[in-house]
Amino acid sequence: MREAARLAMAEALDGFAGEGPVVVLSHFDADGLAAAAILVRALRTAGRQAEPLVIGKTGSPWDGDTASRIAAFGPAGLIVADLGTRPEPVLPGCPTLVIDHHVPTGTPQHAVTISGNGLDPEPTSALLAWWSAGALGDQDDLLWLAAIGLIGDMADGLGFPELAAAQARWGKTALRDATTLINAPRRTALADAGPALRLLLRADGPKAITRGDDPDTRALHAARAEVREAMEVGKRVAPLVAGDVALIRLDTPCQIHPLIAQQWRGRLRDKIVIAANRGYRPGWVHFAARSASGRDLIAFLAEHRPAGADGRYGNGHAQATGGALPASGWNAFVAGLGLPQAQVEA
Repeated sequence: MREAARLAMAEALDGFAGEGPVVVLSHFDADGLAAAAILVRALRTAGRQAEPLVIGKTGSPWDGDTASRIAAFGPAGLIVADLGTRPEPVLPGCPTLVIDHHVPTGTPQHAVTISGNGLDPEPTSALLAWWSAGALGDQDDLLWLAAIGLIGDMADGLGFPELAAAQARWGKTALRDATTLINAPRRTALADAGPALRLLLRADGPKAITRGDDPDTRALHAARAEVREAMEVGKRVAPLVAGDVALIRLDTPCQIHPLIAQQWRGRLRDKIVIAANRGYRPGWVHFAARSASGRDLIAFLAEHRPAGADGRYGNGHAQATGGALPASGWNAFVAGLGLPQAQVEA
């Protein structure tokens, strides 16, 4: 796969023939940010213009606003990293490379796609980006960024030799601590991933993040404290159970619902655990679904898809998915699960 990714990257770059920069659009978690940092740094080192652009708390790559933001750069090409794989173009008419590892919902038209979905073990988007960047030259000094993505998406136990090599060079503890810090800002109420991205774009290794004392590293430590406080409240919420579903109701602007779902997954191993957060975005319920039962959660959500659900619903991985629904759609969803007491004010 590494060689296939390198060749696909080279093919995509051949199609980026305009004078503008390559825009790298990514998710704002550790894997997405690390993928963006790898690609931007590799492109710039190779003499190409490159500009990162992050999808934040409530955005979508397929929103009209996102297309306008990208178009403002006058891009020669677009790389979409860790944001899903759909048939619709993010910016129609712009040469595009998609790098992703989630379950696809379609094949992008007129785009080069590098997908890790279905591989065993499954590489994260950051590792795919590191493999791909080999088309621009040796990227060994950026391997620690691929490790950040692997740890951030809990792929660190899958036996990737790249992670072992990164741990030997930069230290296992330093990489894990840096990943925790990089992930923290996007879970806060403000959800500003800017400090994390700036650090990944300039740092020479994880210790520059964990031991730094500049405004960006201080912002990461403050974010971690904010999330820890929200978690102390969230982890004390008892679940509602109906059949094979356990629902944990949260009300916080912090993005702790995936963390809470993951915690309860290990305690309720025969249940589909859904942590739902009505405070994350006014008028919406954002939720994360996890299970240790082996159930295909994307299929489960598809079976219970309420009317009006859009592309924010039911994407990701078979064992780690979730979504967002407006209040009315959420109320229909939980009623269908046999949990009408979890409905919210529409």
